[in-house]
Amino acid sequence: MAETLVDVQHLRKEFGGTVAVADVSFTAQRGEIVGVLGANGAGKTTTIQILLGLIKPTSGNVKIFGKDLEHHRIEILQRANFSSAYTGLPSNLKVWENMLIFSKIYGVKNHREKTNELLEMFEIAHLRNKITGHLSSGESTRVNLCKALLNDPELLMLDEPTASLDPDIADKVRKLLRRIQSEQQITMVYTSHNMRDVEEVCDRVLFMHKGRIIAEGTPQQVKDRFNQKSLEDVFISVARGGDVLAASEKEAT
Repeated sequence: MAETLVDVQHLRKEFGGTVAVADVSFTAQRGEIVGVLGANGAGKTTTIQILLGLIKPTSGNVKIFGKDLEHHRIEILQRANFSSAYTGLPSNLKVWENMLIFSKIYGVKNHREKTNELLEMFEIAHLRNKITGHLSSGESTRVNLCKALLNDPELLMLDEPTASLDPDIADKVRKLLRRIQSEQQITMVYTSHNMRDVEEVCDRVLFMHKGRIIAEGTPQQVKDRFNQKSLEDVFISVARGGDVLAASEKEAT
């Protein structure tokens, strides 16, 4: 039986009178890539922030590596990492300086070799002496991914990892993530608005709407449930509040 690395039960988060996450439960197994989908405001980012321990849930429970997140956050995060297209690294440092600092923070052994390996893997070795704040958004995204893999995480949380990449580089990054997952059995929780990303990378998807998971399964299972030809069609229908929600609820009964 597969090992459960992430176990989220009845998660709820309120900000004042606003409910960002209503009632979310899901698991992620070792080596599984789980996509979290939904329109802006669906609760994806809030869920990721809770998994990172950045904010506390109003109610519910999160266990990672079998340990309660609230009481074992530091221990858990030592075995995890995070990358977002919208979170920048210190902009006044060179790329290699950023990698060195984070290597020290993570306690990475042979950090020079590890840094060189990752920069080569993401085809940005030529940027090592460039000031991070002078990078393009796509270059910065790839540096951030390198940072996130420095400590060989068992759990990697990715927020829109290909959002700033051109189609060629995005395709390479998708294939790299799949290769890394296959070789190292990393569990990934992956948010994206790019449905091609999700279909190519994710083993299973959680479709969120108004703070709840309204569908769960493989990309094909989710398309079948909503009777749509693509995840993009599902996304658009849900985002626009069409009849697809009512149809899916009828099929579920």
